[in-house]
Amino acid sequence: MATRAGKRSHSKSSPPIESSGDAQLARRPLWEGHLRLSLVSCPVALYGGTSSRSDISFHLINPETNNRIRMIPTDPDTGPVERANLVKGYEIEKNRYVIMTSEDLESVRLETTKTIDIERFVDEREIDRLYWNDPYYLVPDGKTGTEAYIVIRDALAQTGRIAVGRLVMHMRERVVALEPRDKGIVAYSLRSQDEVIAPQAAFDDIPATRSDRKMVEIAEKIIAQKAGPFDPAMFEDRYEKALRELIRRKEKGEKPVRVEPANDTNVIDLMAALKNSLKHAGARTAPANSNLKTRKRAR
Repeated sequence: MATRAGKRSHSKSSPPIESSGDAQLARRPLWEGHLRLSLVSCPVALYGGTSSRSDISFHLINPETNNRIRMIPTDPDTGPVERANLVKGYEIEKNRYVIMTSEDLESVRLETTKTIDIERFVDEREIDRLYWNDPYYLVPDGKTGTEAYIVIRDALAQTGRIAVGRLVMHMRERVVALEPRDKGIVAYSLRSQDEVIAPQAAFDDIPATRSDRKMVEIAEKIIAQKAGPFDPAMFEDRYEKALRELIRRKEKGEKPVRVEPANDTNVIDLMAALKNSLKHAGARTAPANSNLKTRKRAR
């Protein structure tokens, strides 16, 4: 895993993320404690950086009664059982389990730590993007330690370093990377080495051949025509959008609109397909370029 990630943008170059109004910061933090750098510490709180509240979820309904179905734990031999009487088991082979009681699990439980100890500072390019996981917002918890928080944030921004530490949350130890952004610090949980599958395992069957240079040149021109800034608003979840429209129509008693499946193109001549793509890409980008020139002349 020697590949390096591209340079991650932080407060100096990141465009502001505008809230859609649906995703908001949770009222209660996921974790509260202290951020400590050597002898300097400050109280902080950790909030989730993403939200799934807008995701559509379904319940199982009995169409005859319109009642929601409740799942009852059932033993295949004895029938329904009380959930409170159940224990956890780890399957070591088919139908053989190591039973774990609450006392067993409590004996190895890690206490939730109240401190994020910064253990190391690394260049942001040194952390492979395969290891980056969920984002969180690390914010000052009260006014008492704000000055120390700002000092740590500015020191990270000036040195271009990522602070790496660890914390225990919900009985699990997590390695976190702290990155300055805007007026605060974003904490990313990092995957452990045994969680990441080596790229060689996925790409081993791909033949080690070089492509035709002319084809690559055409592909590069297509890339140049489609190049532009990243705007997350462009990449909406079309399935989620269609699902919401379907729910709205059914609620109103309207007839659902069927989405036509996309036609799969069976590419036979790769060179011809690339040339066609180049021609279509140029046609699609021309109006945008001409509009840009018009706006410049108007200014």
